[in-house]
Amino acid sequence: MERQGMIGLEKLFFRYDDFTAEFDFEIARGEFVAVIGPSGSGKSTLLSLIAGFDRAQSGKIRLDGQDMTLASPSDRPVTMVFQDHNTFAHLDLWTNVALGLSPALRLDAAEKKAVDEALARTGLQALARRKPGEVSGGERQRVAIARALLRDEPILLLDEPFAALGPALRREMLDLVKALQEEKNYTVMLVSHHPEDARYAATRTAFMSNGRILAFETTQDLFARRDLPELSDYIG
Repeated sequence: MERQGMIGLEKLFFRYDDFTAEFDFEIARGEFVAVIGPSGSGKSTLLSLIAGFDRAQSGKIRLDGQDMTLASPSDRPVTMVFQDHNTFAHLDLWTNVALGLSPALRLDAAEKKAVDEALARTGLQALARRKPGEVSGGERQRVAIARALLRDEPILLLDEPFAALGPALRREMLDLVKALQEEKNYTVMLVSHHPEDARYAATRTAFMSNGRILAFETTQDLFARRDLPELSDYIG
C-alpha cells in the first residue's frame, strides 16, 4: 500500500489531571504544518498523542490511512524529534546518528554511507568523532535531526527542535527540513514558540490555547486575523 502520510484526528479527547485537550482535524500528505500557542496550551501533548507516547481517553487517530489509535509508538509511521536532543554522552556523534538506523549498530556499507550523508547535510561531518559533551547545544540538537533523516517514515513531528539555535542556524535547519519534506513528500508538523518559524516554513498553521485549536488555516490568513484576542495577545 502506498504510504500516504495523512494525519487524521477524530473527536480525540485527552485528560491529564486538570488539563483537557480536544482535537478534530485532518492534514494531507506532504503538508508542512506549524503549531503555535502559549506555553501549556497542549502543543507538545498533541504531537505525543499522534506519536503514541500519550493515549487519549476517546476518539480516533488515523495515520498513513490506517487506524493507529491503539498502536504502539514503534508501529506508527512517525518520526518524532523532541526538544531534548536525546544524545548518548559516551558515544560519538556518528554513532549517535547511526542509532537512527539500527539500535544494535549493525550497519552495512550503504547504511554507513547514509549516516555520513546525514551528518554532512546537517553540518556535522567534521564533528563526527566528537562526543556530545564536546560540541554545542545546537550541534547536539542537529544530531537528532540527522538521526531523523535516516528514518523512512512519511510523518515527521518536530517538538521545538531548534529552540537551542540562534536565528540564523534555526533558519538553516528549517531550510533543511523543508528540503527533506519536498524531496520525500513527507508530512511535517512543527511545534514552535517562534511565530516567524511558521511564517517562513509552514503552508498551514494551527493556533492552540488551553488544549483547543482556535484557528487552523493557511499561515498567511492566520497571521492576518484580527478577530482572535488570544492570537493577538500571543503574537503581541
